[in-house]
Amino acid sequence: MVTVNAYAARSATGGLVPTTIERRDLGPYDVLIEVKYAGICHSDIHTVRGDWGPQPYPLVPGHEIAGIVTEVGSAVTAHAVGDRVGVGCMVNSCGECANCRAGEEQYCLAGNTGTYGIVDRDGTITQGGYSTHVVVTEKFVLRIPDGLDLDVAAPLLCAGITTYSPLRHWGAGPGKKVAIVGLGGLGHMGVQLAHAMGAEVTVLSQSLKKQEDGLRLGADHYHATSDEDTFTDLAGSFDLIVNTVSASIDINAYLQLLALDGALVNVGAPAQPLPVQAFSLIMGRRSFAGSMIGGIRETQEMLDFCAEHGLGAEIEVIPASEINDAYQRVLDSDVRYRFVIDAATF
Repeated sequence: MVTVNAYAARSATGGLVPTTIERRDLGPYDVLIEVKYAGICHSDIHTVRGDWGPQPYPLVPGHEIAGIVTEVGSAVTAHAVGDRVGVGCMVNSCGECANCRAGEEQYCLAGNTGTYGIVDRDGTITQGGYSTHVVVTEKFVLRIPDGLDLDVAAPLLCAGITTYSPLRHWGAGPGKKVAIVGLGGLGHMGVQLAHAMGAEVTVLSQSLKKQEDGLRLGADHYHATSDEDTFTDLAGSFDLIVNTVSASIDINAYLQLLALDGALVNVGAPAQPLPVQAFSLIMGRRSFAGSMIGGIRETQEMLDFCAEHGLGAEIEVIPASEINDAYQRVLDSDVRYRFVIDAATF
């Protein structure tokens, strides 16, 4: 076992504090990664505060991890010491079910092993990337292309793949009209990716205060959802709407914005239910769906796509001592657009 520095939540109500945790010794297929940067995701906050259920405290969050390989197990072939790598929202799966065999490990029928707060195969609780080092089996370690700086790459391991996967699955591309709901940590990546795929992109945000940013990132149009005329003027407009917000919204109002056979895909995960009226779907053969990150193969595809098109998260790098302040700023929507922790400060 290796002792490493980390930041952990000790309860749902207290802030994160410095601590040490144990990382397992390398098995034959394990990779030891020196964390360089760790992104702060809204789901980190939901999780440590118990919004999605009780947690096994103390808990080290963090599933947007970018770093350097410092040691590999005896049977590792995919990675070598010195490689630039990343780890996202999962660190294992059964590898045997139909979904795993199809490269969709995020939908493992036995349940994928999350990067933190989940019982791992050895019976321990996984601890995340707010730490100086992580040990991960090689199949769940991603290669970060040379064209991506590690700090801007870290949020791609969640925010990037969370928006890339539904855009790819529902066919965003030339001739398609795509709306991104919310211009935050997820939404600002969704806009860039949809634009790079060739779609006509619209941002739907509560106000116009981020309009300049949205257009700069690649949006063709920007509308305020606080303006009631928006829902009248845009009715029946979109082939695909990706909802990135983690708060309750009137899903039925947004469904009315879909064209025939359009799909509204939820990637945000609010703690409250999202009621849907059947007629909102029936009247237009519309679909309401959900999407959760992507498999390892698709995540690597996303990283390569971002490197090819010069895409990355817009970030504010902070020391570990500012994590609790950053959490509050995320809740206050006071970040453009992703906090990234400098792991040298753990």
